[in-house]
Amino acid sequence: MINFLDISYLQSGNEKQAKAYQVLTDHQILEKLVAYKPILVGTIPINIDIENSDLDIICEISDKDEFIARLIAVFGSEKDFSVMESPKFEAIKANFIIDGFEIEIFGQNVPATQQNAYRHMLIEYKLLLEKGEEFRQEIISLKKQGYKTEPAFAKLLGIDGNAYEELLKLASY
Repeated sequence: MINFLDISYLQSGNEKQAKAYQVLTDHQILEKLVAYKPILVGTIPINIDIENSDLDIICEISDKDEFIARLIAVFGSEKDFSVMESPKFEAIKANFIIDGFEIEIFGQNVPATQQNAYRHMLIEYKLLLEKGEEFRQEIISLKKQGYKTEPAFAKLLGIDGNAYEELLKLASY
């Protein structure tokens, strides 16, 4: 099992994972967010990314205004920087581009290891290990057709209902 809390696993991954590691370390992105216990999540860590997949970083925050100020201070000059509040998730989201990677930073007042993005990634990783390469390729194919990650898993697994909620029910999986 990969320790997703330490991005060093990316170094020995595929070409995109190795490049992601370089960008994250060269620009000290996680170090700049260390106070918020950042975790890289999403499709790149579990090798189901497609061409336009971004680097998703989740953070634990307690003070939205302080987090926004920090994001602006350390990333505000990056290409296409934007920051917004997401009332639906009671979260702050920032986006920008560095060295060809779109980076999304998501901050929520929930420990990062308990946020849905991290929980989904762990469940999806276990499913990928269990179901093998053909299943992984089918997920990528669905993503290229426009499916989001969780709905792609739900479709292949024959899961009905809200894919995001239903996948979380596999957490004990």
